[in-house]
Amino acid sequence: MALISVIVPVYKAEAFLRKCTDSILTQTYPNLELLLIDDGSPDQSGALCDTIAQEDDRVRVFHKENGGVSSARNLGLEKAQGDYIAFVDSDDWLEPNALEELLRVLEAHSADASGCAHRNVAEDGTSTVEAPALPAGVYGPEKITSGIVNRLLGERLSQPVLNGFIWRFLYTRAIIAENHITFEGAYLEDELFLLEYFCNARRLAIVDAPLYNYYWNASSATHKYMKDYMEVFHRFMERKEDLVRRYDLHRHSPRWRENTNWAGLLIAVSNEYAPGNPASFKEKQKRVEAYTELPEMRQAIAAVVPQGMGRNKQIVAGLIRRRQFGLLTMLYRFKNRNK
Repeated sequence: MALISVIVPVYKAEAFLRKCTDSILTQTYPNLELLLIDDGSPDQSGALCDTIAQEDDRVRVFHKENGGVSSARNLGLEKAQGDYIAFVDSDDWLEPNALEELLRVLEAHSADASGCAHRNVAEDGTSTVEAPALPAGVYGPEKITSGIVNRLLGERLSQPVLNGFIWRFLYTRAIIAENHITFEGAYLEDELFLLEYFCNARRLAIVDAPLYNYYWNASSATHKYMKDYMEVFHRFMERKEDLVRRYDLHRHSPRWRENTNWAGLLIAVSNEYAPGNPASFKEKQKRVEAYTELPEMRQAIAAVVPQGMGRNKQIVAGLIRRRQFGLLTMLYRFKNRNK
């Protein structure tokens, strides 16, 4: 039986970790190792990891200084011994047959990866199912390029956007190791990992069952104000440029840079007006105007008229293109009035 390494980064997770690890250790597919990476968590998460390891010899725990989710996942990849890799976030959980089903379709079709749908679970317990990256089926290089790589590369505006959800795939560890695929940063790191992995994968099997449960945690890094967002985004673009050069991706999506910068700008605007930003609305508006004057953003605004987005993003993009920043600020003041 193939060994699956399940990597779980752990930080301030003591309220969720048991549910997460129980869902992994009670999988219908038993031949797995669970790698808990304690990322210098200041609560009792590290001690809980050790307790869980004492209860099941398939669990290995690694304690490290806090370095962020990317460094935690990279340590997990370094220590993993399995034939296949799965990632699970510490506040999420798997359906009981998740690993068995993903491995079954992967092996049945001699695939390099398999994927599934997932369930978004809100804090009040309500949930919605989100479709997989591609419809259920088996895909070769051409469809992987058009359906995964090109969408991650340049199709960052029109709905539906392919999100960088690394946890809804089962990966072949050899492909990751041979191509030195790693994570970097605390935001958008998963998008780049997926992009590079699927530049190297030749066969992908997809099932439409929601085998992963994603908990919408309001305290998650992806839902908070990031004061250094633009620095993070610039580094993301540097890494993306490097992947485009190494894998000759420009020919697939000539406007990838402008589309990605537009998407990054819209996130920057939303982040700037986030309730957690302590700056005044006057200062927030000033920063947003400055973002639109950056050379790469000016080029994106001039070259691409965003289409096919959700209603709110479409309104924001229109206000940016018309440079109606006062109205933009009023819009966000109204939106966040009770937050």
